[in-house]
Amino acid sequence: MNPSGLTAAPPATGAALVEGRGNLSEAVVASLRTGLPPTYEPKSILMADPWGEDLQLALHLLYELHYRGFDGVDDDREWDPDLLRLRQGLETRFLHALRADLADAPRTVEEAFAPLLVEPVDLSDSLSHQLETTGELWQLREYAALRSLYHLKEADPHVWVIPRLTGRAKAGMVAIEYDEFGAGHADRIHARLFADLMTDLSLDPAYGRYLDQAPAPLLATVNLMSLFGLHRALRGALVGHFACVEVTSSPGSRRLAKAMHRCGAGPAAEHFYAEHVEADAVHEQVVRHEVVGGLLADEPDLEADIAFGCAATVLLEDRLAEHIRTAWQRNRSALRTPLPQG
Repeated sequence: MNPSGLTAAPPATGAALVEGRGNLSEAVVASLRTGLPPTYEPKSILMADPWGEDLQLALHLLYELHYRGFDGVDDDREWDPDLLRLRQGLETRFLHALRADLADAPRTVEEAFAPLLVEPVDLSDSLSHQLETTGELWQLREYAALRSLYHLKEADPHVWVIPRLTGRAKAGMVAIEYDEFGAGHADRIHARLFADLMTDLSLDPAYGRYLDQAPAPLLATVNLMSLFGLHRALRGALVGHFACVEVTSSPGSRRLAKAMHRCGAGPAAEHFYAEHVEADAVHEQVVRHEVVGGLLADEPDLEADIAFGCAATVLLEDRLAEHIRTAWQRNRSALRTPLPQG
């Protein structure tokens, strides 16, 4: 009998493994299923499209071993040296592609963040504006299914940076993460609120449920925060990523809350974004002045890394938005396979 009288929460279980989308991801899937080392040609990593389905899925599967893992896969595979060796190769390919595409990006925090602090006059390229004004319920459902891979682990990768910070930066980061994790209330954890949103939209809120339907541009946005979070050397980039998300979240969340209300998505769907309007407006100030400001005071040589993390986030979010807009303009699903009707 539970002495507290409360219903015990179900254990956190891993997602189901999906099929590969090319030689590299197929090698990862086969290795995870059999327990054997992955079989692949090292040169295939160098030849792989860093933005393609195969590499991004392979990387996502390997990163997921550091979160909840997969059903039927031994937890010890998280530190399997053969899988880590493959992951390192994939990460290097991904990171080099990011740096190449951002060769002309800002190198200072002020230059990187200044454009994000002003609401653009022209919102024609804004996906959240499109959903607010003309979006349909089926599009909101697709958007939620896509974003579930991010929002159901929303704050988790950012926690990895906390042991790598000191002073103001650490205190500010912990204060924001405390809110992200519900301020001591399990039912207010932001990932839980997103699961409630999914339920309102007649989507399956199970962790990793829509992995098989997630295209490479979405996987890249999730892989980015795992890449930054798992490497101490990229702590500045993770802070830049985190700050970019917090700075840009409030206006977009306001538009999405209106979209959910206009389409009758349900109270939990509307509440998730309404919660982020207020919370992230406060978080923006803390992250800019305490987390970024504190890190720059402690380690000024990380400024270029913080700017890179911000620029990389903007780059991948823009690519995802373009993928979604293009699919919808062509009257097709932005997912790899359409959702069943809710």
